Amino acid sequence: MPEKAPERKSKISASRKLMLKSLMVAKAKEELEEELAEKEEQKEKYLEEKAPPLHTASLSLSELKTLCAELHAKIDVVDEERYDIEAKVSHNSREIKDLNIKVLDLRGKFKRPNLRRVRVSADAILRSLLGSKHKVSLDLRANLKSVKKEDTEKEKTVEVSDWRKNVEAMSGMEGRKKMFDAAKGPNQ
Repeated sequence: MPEKAPERKSKISASRKLMLKSLMVAKAKEELEEELAEKEEQKEKYLEEKAPPLHTASLSLSELKTLCAELHAKIDVVDEERYDIEAKVSHNSREIKDLNIKVLDLRGKFKRPNLRRVRVSADAILRSLLGSKHKVSLDLRANLKSVKKEDTEKEKTVEVSDWRKNVEAMSGMEGRKKMFDAAKGPNQ
């Protein structure tokens, strides 16, 4: 289980924190009120532009009827647009719900395997970092001196043939003296 990090003590006192929080809340409240007032002003401006006030006092009955017909036609156009937009929104929200359900289904179907540590050679790391065009080799074993088996086998056979030839030379006191002198070596 992961260990919890030790909690650090706050450098700000509790009363100072409380005062800062209250100031932040007051500032947020002011900004919210300003934002609401600004939205209201924008709404009024838009309505003044799009729907100027009607002066119906000086209009005759036929002019009022035509004005009402025009307003009803505009209302019908706006209602059609609103209906089309609502249909698009409901269609898109239905699609979003379906896709979310599919995503949840896919998450449930495929279990994520436990990750395990993989050993990667230095050459493979360099190939992945530099790409396959660069041929950099970090084969450290190639830089080491190697002992060939053939050389050791030849040396063994040479030794075997040597002791057979020198059997007579090594026999007796002379041979033992030579071996003794050879063991002492030239370090005398």
